[in-house]
Amino acid sequence: MRATLMKDTIRALFPQQRTLCIEGPPGGGKTTIVHEVATSLGVPCVELHMPTMLVEDFGILFPDKSDNDKLVYKLPEWFPTNDVDGTEGILMFDDRNQAGADLQKVLANICQARTLHGHKLPDGWQVISTGNRQSDRAGANRVLSHLRNRETVVNLDTHLDDWTAWAIEQGVQPEVVSFIRFRPNLLHDFDPQREQNATPRSWVEGVSDVLGTVPPEAEFECFKGAVGEGAAAEFVGFVRIYRKLPNPDTILLKPSTAEVPTDPATLYALSGAIAERATEKNFHNVCTYAERMPPEFSVLSVSYAARKNSDLASTKAFTEWAVKHQEILF
Repeated sequence: MRATLMKDTIRALFPQQRTLCIEGPPGGGKTTIVHEVATSLGVPCVELHMPTMLVEDFGILFPDKSDNDKLVYKLPEWFPTNDVDGTEGILMFDDRNQAGADLQKVLANICQARTLHGHKLPDGWQVISTGNRQSDRAGANRVLSHLRNRETVVNLDTHLDDWTAWAIEQGVQPEVVSFIRFRPNLLHDFDPQREQNATPRSWVEGVSDVLGTVPPEAEFECFKGAVGEGAAAEFVGFVRIYRKLPNPDTILLKPSTAEVPTDPATLYALSGAIAERATEKNFHNVCTYAERMPPEFSVLSVSYAARKNSDLASTKAFTEWAVKHQEILF
């Protein structure tokens, strides 16, 4: 299931408080999706990272002084209550596949009875778990069958267009977005035998967030430590091309005569660079230059710009360009 459909599914099932488990490849954005849905619904999201949790974190027996020191479970601070957390929200058990059997048994009771040691989860709260698939060989344990039977398990797929749209909205650096469009197979290139792997998460946190903050001569080592040596080497080469591009502002001053490169890597880099400069004032020139590019790069440049600034889609220049390219767009 694509990320956009996953978000719609969670939102649709939220009123029913149906327990979900999102499984997918490591670093594919499972946790981020849940947080973004909670934000869109205007409800809190309480996240528990299961690999760091102990059975004791789900309640400890204490003597009740008001009842002849009878042993009772003290409610853990993270457990949602109406008074503290509100009447609606999402309780997320992150990486639940890495929880041991004892913890999985506790989770099964929360999923089925919506209670923890007799304390009831507020009616408006939905339980969602996330986890890697066993087939990814990324540390996932076998999930107890009776726990899986208490969840609706949905699988998240990594999709280039969904990630591109999300990355532009989140301000991921254009060099990274353009490179992934150029080398889509590297968006998620996971091998458990490698120390570092390219994933949607590592491209954002380990590359985009670092790019431009460290000296250029240190970039390869930093990127290698995030996405692996092969992907880092290709990306650094792409960035060199990006940094040697003609000034996009100069191109947009003379869009009818400025040179259009033929090399695919340069075209991908230039598409992102031009889109970054697009404004309502110069968008006619963006479309004019894009008209002279090969069709797939024309679409990439204009759609990237329109996603980054939605107001551009209402301009006369975009309408005229879209009419000319409707066969490709639709």
